[in-house]
Amino acid sequence: MSVNRRTFSRFVLGGLAAAALSTGLTGQALAAEKKTYNMAWSIYAGWMPWPYAQSSGILKKWADKYNIVINLKQMDYIESINQFTAGKFDACLMTNMDALTIPAAGGVDTTALIVGDYSNGNDGLILKGKTALKDIKGQKINLVEYSVSHYFLARALASVGLAEKDVKVVNTSDADIVAAWKTPGVTAAAAWNPQLADIRKQPGTTLVFDSSKIPGEIQDIAAIRTDVLKKSPELAKALTGAWFETLKVMAAQDAKGKAARAEMAKLSGTDLPGYEAQLKTTKLFYTPAETLSFTASPQMVTITDSVRKFSFAHGLLGQGAPNVDVIGIQFADGKVLGNAKNVKLRYDTSILKMAVEGKL
Repeated sequence: MSVNRRTFSRFVLGGLAAAALSTGLTGQALAAEKKTYNMAWSIYAGWMPWPYAQSSGILKKWADKYNIVINLKQMDYIESINQFTAGKFDACLMTNMDALTIPAAGGVDTTALIVGDYSNGNDGLILKGKTALKDIKGQKINLVEYSVSHYFLARALASVGLAEKDVKVVNTSDADIVAAWKTPGVTAAAAWNPQLADIRKQPGTTLVFDSSKIPGEIQDIAAIRTDVLKKSPELAKALTGAWFETLKVMAAQDAKGKAARAEMAKLSGTDLPGYEAQLKTTKLFYTPAETLSFTASPQMVTITDSVRKFSFAHGLLGQGAPNVDVIGIQFADGKVLGNAKNVKLRYDTSILKMAVEGKL
């Protein structure tokens, strides 16, 4: 979700050196024989296992297993989703709300391949010089307009009997939110980590609401274009296998696990203590079974209904969308929320079930 001030861009290139030696083919020729897929990612605590999977060789191992090449590219968050929507990427990391309001609303059939985590305190609402959420009434709130921060604000306001009409939203990019907070005129903001952690260090700052109060609602997913999933299930299998192998490494309380988390911290522009603090407010699903349990749970429908209603109320379901049901959202059990003839967002657990059963 977050754009760091540093830029990391690495690529995973496939190739079978041993085969090249035995057949006399060049590495370039071998790579050309493999189908290549592209995945965009951006910096956020729950997504840092992806670049680690790349740098550690785990991603390449799984790509090789399915005889494909997977390129990862780090980008600005919104730009990555826009390019995914435009067909430049086969897969992309995004929130559940953004999957609905950008590619799905743009007519691109999108599948939530892996619900990797949900924000459990990584998103927060902060005030300057005030200490209670109700004090937000009448203030200007700096945040990324129409993002999960905006949705989060609406949920926070509702918890104390307020509505968006009681405040004024000031659109501020995630890259600028920390600098904006340091100016005297900015007294309220909604942000996510790591920017939230930076803001909270500033004198006179009080956290008055965080995403642990709305568990499960801000989901971070690995999305894949549904047409790509249908034509090339090997990409989904490789990504899923690499993801859970990486999480197993990072979860281990041994030297290897610590080294993995330290590498993820470095890639995200912080140190190990800083990264582990962010992990404490991120509900990561470390196993396929845990992920499946959440993704297939009845609460997914309730959560998604809340998100889509906010999105429709703010004109985010497409130009001229006639009602909240304009886009169909299909869940793991086949239930569809909205227009069943226009399903554009899917929670497909078929590959996940293979991971649970050890069949990847």
